[in-house]
Amino acid sequence: MSTTNWDPKEHVSKNIIALLSNIVTTTKNSSSVDIDTRSNNHNSSSISSISSIGGSGSSSGYNNYNYPLAFFHIVQNLKLQKRTGWLNNGISPTLAESISDHMYRMAMMAFLLRDKTIDRHKCMLISFVHDIAESLVGDITPFDTKVDKNEKHLRESKAIQYLCDQIVAKYNKQAGEEIKERWLDYEEQRCIEAVYAKDLDKFEMLVQCFEYEKSVVSDCTSKNDKTDQLSRLEQFYDCIDQITTEEVKGWLKALLKEREDFFIQLKSSE
Repeated sequence: MSTTNWDPKEHVSKNIIALLSNIVTTTKNSSSVDIDTRSNNHNSSSISSISSIGGSGSSSGYNNYNYPLAFFHIVQNLKLQKRTGWLNNGISPTLAESISDHMYRMAMMAFLLRDKTIDRHKCMLISFVHDIAESLVGDITPFDTKVDKNEKHLRESKAIQYLCDQIVAKYNKQAGEEIKERWLDYEEQRCIEAVYAKDLDKFEMLVQCFEYEKSVVSDCTSKNDKTDQLSRLEQFYDCIDQITTEEVKGWLKALLKEREDFFIQLKSSE
């Protein structure tokens, strides 16, 4: 599939497009708002009340807030979209984690890092935004036969440019630039914090995988189904050797020991 034909705006809902089309501007340092004449179901007092929101120092009026609202609605997709890798390997949609579930725990992992040579908060920000393009692109795995790695990157780059330049920066230019820069940090692995975030991306997946393994053991009643499901989850541990930072390798060692003890105990109880 050619990325030249892929447009991020085509993946934005009509309601959000309408919200972005209804941006109202004002003169600088004025709280007065030029209300579209189609919006005639507000009385003058309610309009006056709304106009005062944000204070008289607002440079673009209350409907400037439609930009952050649109962004918030778009990233809602990250809460709803289940991670494709789990769905493709037998985890039910009700149990499968969402993209935002994954990013949140990654950021919490970054919060706990104690390596004094890194900017921990930068690593957290990278973790928070590294998959944000998936709010428009979706969660494309390396096993997707329709979209290769280069195509995936190009689509995500277009999505980031659209989100940051056409929506976020219209309200907060600094925030738009920072989201874009932190995303590029991760994509290009151009700082040590991004290297840590890449390791946390894999480690968080492994923690989740072990949690699913425990669920399979406790919830699956068919022995054959249990064996099959555990075998499918085993493949996720193939990424172990790709984790390079010493601290995350230490966490990984502890996780693998916990997993080993779990299965030893399980076998002894059978």
